[in-house]
Amino acid sequence: MPDSHHLFFFLPSILSLILFFLLIKRKQRRYNLPPGNMGWPFVGETMGYLRPYSATSVGEFMHHHISRYGNIYKSNLFGEKTIVSADAGLNKFILQNEGRLFECSYPRSIGGILGKWSMLVLVGDMHRDMRIISLNFLSNARLKTLLREVEKHTLLVLSSWKEKCVFSAQDEAKKLTFNLMAKNIMSMDPGHAETEQLKQEYVTFMKGVVSAPLNLPGTAYRKALQSRSTILKFIERKMVERKRKMKEGKENAEEDDLLEWVLKHSNLSSEQILDLILSLLFAGHETSSVAITLAIYFLPGCPMAIQQLREEHLEIARAKKQSGEIELNWDDYKKMEFTQCVINETLRLGNVVRFLHRKALKDVRYKGYDIPCGWKVLPVIAAVHLDPCLFDHPQHFNPWRWQQNNGGHGSATSSSSSPSNYFMPFGGGPRLCAGTELAKLEMAVFIHHLVLKCQWELADTDEAFAFPFVDFPKGLPIRVQILK
Repeated sequence: MPDSHHLFFFLPSILSLILFFLLIKRKQRRYNLPPGNMGWPFVGETMGYLRPYSATSVGEFMHHHISRYGNIYKSNLFGEKTIVSADAGLNKFILQNEGRLFECSYPRSIGGILGKWSMLVLVGDMHRDMRIISLNFLSNARLKTLLREVEKHTLLVLSSWKEKCVFSAQDEAKKLTFNLMAKNIMSMDPGHAETEQLKQEYVTFMKGVVSAPLNLPGTAYRKALQSRSTILKFIERKMVERKRKMKEGKENAEEDDLLEWVLKHSNLSSEQILDLILSLLFAGHETSSVAITLAIYFLPGCPMAIQQLREEHLEIARAKKQSGEIELNWDDYKKMEFTQCVINETLRLGNVVRFLHRKALKDVRYKGYDIPCGWKVLPVIAAVHLDPCLFDHPQHFNPWRWQQNNGGHGSATSSSSSPSNYFMPFGGGPRLCAGTELAKLEMAVFIHHLVLKCQWELADTDEAFAFPFVDFPKGLPIRVQILK
């Protein structure tokens, strides 16, 4: 009798639990999820997804999953239920619906190292405000002024190259982009002790950004957190010094940089300014240097492209000589039409940014599949750029595919189905990279002087790998011949 009593007492609770699980199961059943494999408990398929592979491919993991499940599939990545998209239309749909159906959702470890006010992890109004600050600083008028700085830093790097010497093209590209960003963000001059010190801290910082997020003694992640602290203290000292000068009316006209602009034209807190500068140094330095290195890597395999580049830039150089000018100007930049084709093809084939992290804000249906609210969504940009249905011979470096009316070379036209509509090397929608035009300017100016001053060859076998960040294991050793 007492046992029956206890059973009767717990019966409502047991029935409620059964009903709850039935409702949960019923709710799950109503989703028509894409096919896929959720992998192992906890880790899912993350290890396979992050396994290094050639940067000019989608990798064995993606190739296998696309072949088996199609361009949209489900998985468990970075500890979360995930919809992976190699579908051009869905990727564009995701980026265009930022803030309405999807929002940025990077792993917590990225926010821990870049900072909670980093543009990469911010969402909503705060991201919009930070992006507006960056866009105002990198306005078209500002870029015309920056052109001189880009050329100055390019020539500084190229002038150090010695005949027949072997050196790392990747290191040289990083030197160029870091010095350029340090100068325009905090008016730091290349070669100075403080600039070199900051650069070394940034090398340690970068290794941690792309490492496993293990906050243990001796790990790259822990060292990066320590470097982050050192870098922020350095930036803070610069900021305090600049505020003091502004208060005392001792402003330096040569310090027309981002730090000055933010202090004068924004209401950001000190913490927000520190994270903004840290993240812009990271974004402006790392991605641009990889893109320049990729161009150096791809071009020797396409001698016709080098020849056409050289003809285009010789014509610009001859016109400047006739007019008595030395420095490049905005009109010269606009004449670099084939150079822009080379830049596009470098970014398409190399895919500096391979995929993005998003999260569904509500239930979304696309092509008959459901993307449940709260699920992670990974638009894989590289898979679209290497899709043979969109790009003819996608593994082939072919700059002419970007020319209008090029007689069948795979031209990108203005039609709605054109591959150029799905070309998104800098992302898209409201989160389109604020430094897009600066990155293209850096690449164009570097290519201009590179093809006029040098011939180069790869001094050792090396290739771009995706880790998933793009890197050259040997630093891309090259040997140059200086043109007379």
